[in-house]
Amino acid sequence: MSETTHNGAVAVGAPPAPSADDGLSPAQLAAKYGLSVSGARPGLLEYSRQLWGRRHFINEFAKARTQAQYTQARLGQLWQVMTPLLNAAVYYLIFGLLIGTSKGIDNFIAFLVTGIFIFTFTQSSMMSGVRAVSGNLGLVRALHFPRASLPIAFTLMQLQQLLMSMFVLIAIVLMTGEVPDGSWLLMVPALFTQWIFNTGLALIMARMGSKMTDLAQLMPFILRTWMYVSGVMYSIDNLTSHAPHYVRILLDINPAAVYIDLMRFALIDSVTASQLPPHIWASAVGWAVLVGVGGYVYFWKAEEQYGRG
Repeated sequence: MSETTHNGAVAVGAPPAPSADDGLSPAQLAAKYGLSVSGARPGLLEYSRQLWGRRHFINEFAKARTQAQYTQARLGQLWQVMTPLLNAAVYYLIFGLLIGTSKGIDNFIAFLVTGIFIFTFTQSSMMSGVRAVSGNLGLVRALHFPRASLPIAFTLMQLQQLLMSMFVLIAIVLMTGEVPDGSWLLMVPALFTQWIFNTGLALIMARMGSKMTDLAQLMPFILRTWMYVSGVMYSIDNLTSHAPHYVRILLDINPAAVYIDLMRFALIDSVTASQLPPHIWASAVGWAVLVGVGGYVYFWKAEEQYGRG
C-alpha cells in the first residue's frame, strides 16, 4: 500500500495484518460466531420438545377452527352430527334395503351408523391433513413454530367433533335395543389408538399435500374406495366366507376395518369376539405405532421445506 507525501515522494506503507478469520469456510465462520441457518430443522428430540411447548396453541387452534368451520351455515355445528347421519340414511337405503347387505347382521342400523361415524373420523383427518400446510401458508411463512402443530391440531379438531357426535351414536345404539355393559369401556382405547393412527396419517398427508397441490382433488376418490373395502356397509366376515384366504387377510388387516370392528365389538352385543380377526388389538396398536411414529418422523424430515418455493 502506498501514499503521496507533501513533497511528492511516494511512501510505501506496511500491508494490513492478516485476519484471524482468513481461510475459514462459511460453515466454520458460522460455528465460530454461533450462527445458525434461519428455519433450520432441529433434532427430533428438540423438535418434540418445541412441539410440546406449543400444546396450548395446538389445543386453542383446534377449538377456534371447530367453532369457525360452520359459521356460515344456519344450523352451525349441528352439521357435525347431521352429515354422518344423512350418510347413514343414504347407505341404509342403498345397501341395507336395495342391495341387501343387512342380511345376516343383527341390529344393522347400529352396525351401519357405528361404521360410518368411525370411518368419517379417519376420512376427515386425512382430508384436513392434506390442506394443513398448503392451506395455511400465511401462518407458516409469518411465524416460527413446529409445523407439525398444524396437522396435529386438525386431527385434534376431528377428535373433538367425533366426541360430540358420540352422544348421538350412543343414543342411536341405545334406541336399537343395546344395553350398556363393561365392554363399552373398550371405546376409550379403541378411539385413542385410532386417533394416534389418524394423526400419523394426517402428518403424512400434510407433507405430501404441501408439494402435490392436486392431492386434495384426488383424495375423495381414494377415500371412497377405502370406505368400500372397510366393511362400513357390510360384514367382512359374511362377505369373505367363501373368498380366497389372502383376500380375507387383506381386508382384516385394513386399519379402517380394524378400528370399526373394535368399536362395533364395544357397543353391539351381537358382534362377538369370534367374528373379529385374530389379534385385532395387536393390529390396532401396531397400526397406531407404525403410522403414528412413522408419520411424525416423515413430516419432521421435511420441516425446512414447508412454506418455501
